[in-house]
Amino acid sequence: MKKKWLYALLLPGLILIVLFLLVPLVYTTSSTVIDGSKLTLERYLVFFKDEYYLKIYNRTLKIALITAVISMILGTPVAYFISRSKKSLRGIFIACTVFPLLTNSVVRSFAWMTILGKNGVFNNIFMALHLVDKPVKLLYTEFAIIIGSVYLFLPLMVVSLVGVMENIEDDLLEAAESLGANKFTAFFKVIFPLSMPGLIVGSVLVFTGAFTAYTTPQLLGGNQNMVLATLVYQRAMTLGDWTGASVVATVMIITTLTVIGIINKLAGKLNERGV
Repeated sequence: MKKKWLYALLLPGLILIVLFLLVPLVYTTSSTVIDGSKLTLERYLVFFKDEYYLKIYNRTLKIALITAVISMILGTPVAYFISRSKKSLRGIFIACTVFPLLTNSVVRSFAWMTILGKNGVFNNIFMALHLVDKPVKLLYTEFAIIIGSVYLFLPLMVVSLVGVMENIEDDLLEAAESLGANKFTAFFKVIFPLSMPGLIVGSVLVFTGAFTAYTTPQLLGGNQNMVLATLVYQRAMTLGDWTGASVVATVMIITTLTVIGIINKLAGKLNERGV
């Protein structure tokens, strides 16, 4: 009887998920494959045959993957340092890591616009060091989107890894070092494999966030470097083509789920090999 009451507590959350997530999702995807009274994939064929759409799709996928890889490379040593610091300092380091998330993404993007602009910090340094004769175009490029995305989602990678690494016993490292492994080898043979769950979660969060981001690509990339999220906005709000916007949104959902599956399989292969 008590279990039935416990299951009943799930009903409010399930109702909200069904009404505000599943129903809109089904409605969005179904409208893309129904043409009158028949099922068709013509809209998706048109999307992937169009060079303009395909270029935007490849750009978005590339930016998201690069952002995830860079966040992994930068976040792993930082997370390891935090996880091995004193407990009294660990909370402070985590708070400093999470603090940028408390700032609106629009504000952070405007800050990077100031830094990457023609009269920004980077160009002023380059000019002062006589590395360039005239300001370099850094803003409104794919590079700017990647920089902004890494800054935006790196804390998610760090927090995900810290949660796993802090539960890894120091005795394992000491045992590896006592068997002849140096600290570098011990890290990649012991810490890295055991950190795989956090790495998977962090990679999924960063990739999904970067792949679906709108504000940062719009402000730092401009109209010349459009991504799928800005394309959805253009199709829906500017052109009023809600069906076309639904096609793009569905492609984003399918791609995200596919990449998540690939990440999980790669992680499983690494665990099997004992990397």
